[in-house]
Amino acid sequence: MKEIKKIIECKSVVEKLRKKGYKIGFVPTMGSLHDGHLNLIRMAGRECDCVIMSIFLNPTQFGPGEDLGKYPRNFRKDCIKAKNEGVDYMFHPGVEEMYPPGHRTWVEVGGLSSIMCGRFRPGHFKGVATVVLKLLDIINPDNAYFGEKDYQQMVIVRRMVKDLNLGVKIISCPTVREEDGLAMSSRNKYLSKEERKEAVILYRCLNMADSMIVEGEKNLKKIKDKLKGELKDNKFVKKVDYFDFRDPLTLEKKNRVRSGDKEVLAAAAAWIGNTRLIDNVIIKL
Repeated sequence: MKEIKKIIECKSVVEKLRKKGYKIGFVPTMGSLHDGHLNLIRMAGRECDCVIMSIFLNPTQFGPGEDLGKYPRNFRKDCIKAKNEGVDYMFHPGVEEMYPPGHRTWVEVGGLSSIMCGRFRPGHFKGVATVVLKLLDIINPDNAYFGEKDYQQMVIVRRMVKDLNLGVKIISCPTVREEDGLAMSSRNKYLSKEERKEAVILYRCLNMADSMIVEGEKNLKKIKDKLKGELKDNKFVKKVDYFDFRDPLTLEKKNRVRSGDKEVLAAAAAWIGNTRLIDNVIIKL
């Protein structure tokens, strides 16, 4: 696995791969790799001739007072994991390489960026969309791989790619979970032993929503109110940002199950102690 730090070098490598006719798979990450990331690498390796991974802790998607300073970092350990999974190139630029002095251009996907997590993290998805667009321009992949745990991010990236005619195929990969169901996340490392044990309540409530809908409950607001109450009653849940039902393709809010609906997204964000966790499930109707 070759490490690359400069944009110009990365573009040169990609140009040579293109001339050889290689199909390029791209896995963008912020590091602190876990099995969810490794699953993205494996999928890219199965579908593409060459896998490029990026590790870039993007400062523009963190708001004031968020966890940029303490976000887990272990680049060398990440490189070992990536190499063992078959990554061919690791793109690891510095902040000034990606955002040189005088940088003023930003990308924002209207509507989708201000709901759900965007409501509680203003500017977050502007930073996400901007850095993803820059990375897609640098790597120029055939396929780019994103985990469904960050479902809103995936929908926003897909919309941006479609609107800007980028030509890359966005591949979604199912959420990878711990044995008890907790969605794998780099932020799980922040949880205390007791908080970690109780953090699975988020997934448990999403599954309760699934069961209630499958059993015939069509009033999604009624389900939402009940399950938000379940979360708030847990002493380890400091705050519930949202518990929403959305259309899986458009993220349009849903208050009832309608005739003809095939799927509904149940998504939640809550603070377990001082750690903000998100999770979601697609409910088949």
